[in-house]
Amino acid sequence: MDALRLRRLNRWQAETLKEDLADLYVESFRAQPGEGYRSREAFLRRLTGAVRRPGFALLIAESTAFAGCVYGFPVRRDGTWWRGFDGPLPRSVEQLTASGHVFAITETVIHPHTDDQRLARRLQYRLLAEHHASLGATLVEQGDSAVCNAFLSWGWQDIGLVRRPSDQQALRPSDPEVLRALVLPLGIGPSATAHPDGLTHDNRTQRPG
Repeated sequence: MDALRLRRLNRWQAETLKEDLADLYVESFRAQPGEGYRSREAFLRRLTGAVRRPGFALLIAESTAFAGCVYGFPVRRDGTWWRGFDGPLPRSVEQLTASGHVFAITETVIHPHTDDQRLARRLQYRLLAEHHASLGATLVEQGDSAVCNAFLSWGWQDIGLVRRPSDQQALRPSDPEVLRALVLPLGIGPSATAHPDGLTHDNRTQRPG
């Protein structure tokens, strides 16, 4: 691929380009035979739901075609994002959530043919930095070890499990979802210090609550 450039899309642009983004998703994830259509529709439902969230933001990497995208929205201060967390939430995560400094990255898609092996990390850090977030948050299906390992390789930390009710609108509601809660502290550089709970904090990323 040619040199990649990163570009923000607003809500209207995301809606306009959603079919192209769905194509990128299908090309990036090897679905089982017969699963391509359902995976595509599920992606479009997730994107449509995310676009409606306050503060939604989407960042793409492109050259002559889309090479990757990442999107998400700010985590609400009331902590509903962490609903179903198994055990006590780490104190620093709770504090950053209450002060409005956590941004949820709900989708990361990277085309397998991109030459930039660090593209996912670049996109994630850029999106979080643009929102002055101190902490990124995401949820990954517990059984999806490949995705979980990818996030860990990008610097994310596993802080525990989240248990969520299944989709009651489905024809056959399943058992509750078990998800891994991952966070990405943005504390990097000489002013970063480690919290007792293992999360990194950087005074440069903090704003008054």
